[in-house]
Amino acid sequence: MKAEREEKVKIHRILEIDKMIRSGTFPNATKLGKEFEVSRATIMRDIEFLRDRYEAPLEYDQHRNGYYYSDPTFFIQSVMLSEGELFTVSTIMPLLEQYKNTPLEASFKKIMGKITEMLPDQVSVDSFFMNDEIKFISDPLPEIDETIFNTIFTAIKLHASVDFGYRSISSQEYTKRAFDPYHVVCQKGNWYVCGFCHKANEVRIYALSRMKDLNFVVNEFNQKQTFVEPKDFRVENYIDPSFGIWNNKLPPVKIELLFSKNVNTYILERTWHSTQDCHQNEDGSVYLSFETNQIQETQHWVMQFGSSVKVINPPELRENIKEEARKMLEN
Repeated sequence: MKAEREEKVKIHRILEIDKMIRSGTFPNATKLGKEFEVSRATIMRDIEFLRDRYEAPLEYDQHRNGYYYSDPTFFIQSVMLSEGELFTVSTIMPLLEQYKNTPLEASFKKIMGKITEMLPDQVSVDSFFMNDEIKFISDPLPEIDETIFNTIFTAIKLHASVDFGYRSISSQEYTKRAFDPYHVVCQKGNWYVCGFCHKANEVRIYALSRMKDLNFVVNEFNQKQTFVEPKDFRVENYIDPSFGIWNNKLPPVKIELLFSKNVNTYILERTWHSTQDCHQNEDGSVYLSFETNQIQETQHWVMQFGSSVKVINPPELRENIKEEARKMLEN
């Protein structure tokens, strides 16, 4: 506890040193030592901490006999959280589950560590990741190679073409793809990229976790090959932001479902789709309708309710579920 308190005092002192340097008074180690009643050696360690941890552009002016920032816009932002705000931070962490198994996971943990170090003394923290009285269960997520994750975002920024080996969900082999990445989509922690596939000669969506050997395509001058994204490209034309990323060219259809009364509260208390019509019938059953082109995603979602749901429309969805149920019985 003593070491933890000393660390917080140190962070508070560094924040104050930052303010004094930014004030333009050119404080030196002797002046700062007297101000905070610590030794000159302690202040020099704080100065090094500023340089190393916060990458502060610290310089020493020989004529003014004090420190200043060579970049006048630099400052350390103080983070002051109340216990209530800290509780909010700890409970919002599950929202970051979508970044699990990606390079961003470590970055978020580092950020939370910095926030904790800057907390004032009156706030005590047992763990900055989770409140011990709360448990969260998340879906198992695939791992994404750090190089693939970072390269895809770089390629989108530079409008640079890439190639990679890809293994589809039903394949046992990787096939080579040349690709112009337009847009990244994260669906419930699963990361996908939407863009133009040269092999298929159309817009496709690929899962980052199923890629390997991702590289930039280079031209005859050994430069990254770039592309021009079509002005009329809209990722919403290929996915349903409310329901899924299964890429297809089908127009939206009206989905109509009837849920039995044994799950009516569960259905009524949620917004399943931005276009939904959801209401309870006199017999306790619940009618739900929405428009989407994600027939496959809708099928998987509907089947989790088993006998508690009846498909009214469209006929295609009803027949697909019948066929899937038949195959399940055969197995």
